[in-house]
Amino acid sequence: MNQRFWSNTLIRLAALFGAIGAGLGAHMAGAGSYALKPIHAHILVAGWLTVFAWGIFYRVVEVRAPKLAIAHAITGIIGSIGLTVGMWLEFLNPLPISDTINLLVYIIGGSILLLSFILFFLLTFFLSND
Repeated sequence: MNQRFWSNTLIRLAALFGAIGAGLGAHMAGAGSYALKPIHAHILVAGWLTVFAWGIFYRVVEVRAPKLAIAHAITGIIGSIGLTVGMWLEFLNPLPISDTINLLVYIIGGSILLLSFILFFLLTFFLSND
């Protein structure tokens, strides 16, 4: 496993989440409406903060289970994007797709992100070299 690749990938995704979250916050402040507050918060916490922390983890800690680390990074990417896009679809319904599809994206994205947190727990407590 190339930990530097996954670290860079996660940090770059976090930077994208940070820019989107800050832009969304600026939009809400300018519009005087905080209707998007839950989405904004999840973009910044699940996207920017968490994904950045995972990227730094892979930069600092050498893991002994590279396949598990890859599974964690992939589920983290898919889950963080899936959860935040799913929230956007569910709360705003901006596209002409069914409510069921919106809800499924939200639930599946959140479930994949939860799996990623479980994998990260295993990596940090049981499978790191430190």
